[in-house]
This record gives sequence, C-alpha cells and structure tokens, in this order.
Amino acid sequence: MTEKRSLNKLAMGAVKQLVKNSDALRVKIHRDKSKTTIIDCGIEAPGSLEAGRLVSEVCMGGLGTVDIGTTAVGEHFFPAARVRTDDPALACLGAQVAGWSIKVDDFFALGSGPARALARVEKKLFDHLHYKDTHNEAVLLLETRTIPGSAVCEHIAEKCGVTPEHLHLIVAPTASIVGSVQIAARIVETPIHKLENLKFDPHKILSGTGITPIVPIARKDNRAMGLTNDAILMMGQTFFYIQSTEGDDIASLIEKVPSSTSSSYGKPFRQIFKEAKGDFYKIDPGLFAPAMISISDLRTGQFHTAGRLDPELFLKSLETSLD
Repeated sequence: MTEKRSLNKLAMGAVKQLVKNSDALRVKIHRDKSKTTIIDCGIEAPGSLEAGRLVSEVCMGGLGTVDIGTTAVGEHFFPAARVRTDDPALACLGAQVAGWSIKVDDFFALGSGPARALARVEKKLFDHLHYKDTHNEAVLLLETRTIPGSAVCEHIAEKCGVTPEHLHLIVAPTASIVGSVQIAARIVETPIHKLENLKFDPHKILSGTGITPIVPIARKDNRAMGLTNDAILMMGQTFFYIQSTEGDDIASLIEKVPSSTSSSYGKPFRQIFKEAKGDFYKIDPGLFAPAMISISDLRTGQFHTAGRLDPELFLKSLETSLD
C-alpha cells in the first residue's frame, strides 16, 4: 500500500520557498501558538502570481509543474496556468482534489494538497489509488478567508499523525491572486475526476497537460468562485496520453467528458449556483469538466478530441462576475 515516494516530502521544497521568500512573494507567515506554520496567501497579504504557481505545485504534491503563460479570449488578454504531470492519478486525485471537509467549531474549509494522503479521511479513494503517505511533515491548502486557530491546527495535525509544529497550512481566499491561480491549475485534475466518475481507471492516464485562463479578481468570493469555474468549463483545454486496455471504447468515452455535454451548461456558473440555492449537490456533476479534451492512446495509436471553447459565454460570465 505505501510507496517510497512521499507527496508531503516532495511538496516541502515549494513550501520552503514560500516561507523563505515571503516578502518578495507578498505572503505573510504566521506562527500559531500550537507552533503550526500558517502561510497567508490572500487574507492579510495580497499574494502574487509566483506564490500562486508555487501553491499550485504544492497542491499537486510535487508531482506536477505549473507555469504562468498567456492566452487570448476574443480581444482580451489573460495570464494562463499551464500544467503538466507525468503521474496524473496521484498528483491530482491523491493530492490536488479539494476532498477533505474540515469543520472545527465555527471554522469550515475544504482542504486540498498532500496532507490528505496522511489523514486518509477519503479512505475509499486512497485504497483505490493504492497509496498511503507516512512522512512526518504535512502541508494542506485551505480555501478560506479566515486564519485558522489552534484548535483547527491541532485537529488537522492529529488527523495527519504529525505534531502541530510539523504542519504547514496555506490559506487563500477564492477572490485573491493565489486563489485564481491555484483554481486555474486544476485544469488537469477536473477531467481526471470526471473520467473516474465515468468508470475509467485513472491509472491508465500516463501523462497530462492543460491550460486555462487565470481570471481577474472579483470583489467577493462567491463571484470569484463562479468565474474561476467558468474559466475551466468554457476555456479550459486538456491533453492526455493514456494506455488503454482491450475493451475500452475511448472514442465514445471522450465524447462524454466536456462540460458542454452537461444539461446545466449554457449559463455563467454563478447563475447556475444561485438557481441551485447554493447547493452543489443540486448541480449536474457532469458540468465540472474542461471545455475541450484530447487523448492520445498509446495502445491503438489513435487520437481523439471532444468539446469546444466558448469565449462568448466566458466573456459574459466575466462581465456579470465583475460588475
């Protein structure tokens, strides 16, 4: 079950860069009384593109590379997150997924990053991945606008089996530079999650790369949540190398992946979320996917692509989210 590679150990290089270069990266370091290191990337500190890039690589457990490039949408020009990984299943599902719901007293946040592999709260997922981390340090990203207190730090440390002084928590609101970057950097994770829901074994995905716009910062987190999702749903592009097995119908499978196949597609996500009365479970889960996906199948030598970019709808979302 346990592999020699530790997601938490691999991620610590980027964590140390955030701490060492905190002034240049415009992040603020807090030392909680529990001795946990808290890296504020958007609450009391503004953050930066480079901080967002490093945080994104932390979230992928050191098994992904994130670059900041550029992209055009119509006549508009945006920064863009360019992501690549040669271990998509472990980097994205084992680390990057925001799958840990953390609630302590009045504090609530979703946790993503390699500490999930220590806590293994999502036991079924990690059993499926055949992975368990045993490192003595843990790092977790919390998407929140509240600096976690000692009770939260101690709770997370206990779940991870580490001492609070060996816990590193990164906090970033959705409506922040780092928030925008790290969500855009989920462009490879999102289709893997959907492929898994379509019963495709993520271990067959050998390598993945993707690009999506990094959106401007909205005034409120709920508006930023809508716009960051729309960037992936309407403008996100992903390419995978896979090793299929006999019986896999990749041509039919890929047609089910793009966001536009969902019955909920066609409106800005903020509007969809509002109509669902703020309940994610009332939204078609098939919506959460990139605009386009391409697959190169090493077994058959075939290339498949599905979906389309939707710049018109994305720019409409941009207009309504920033007003």
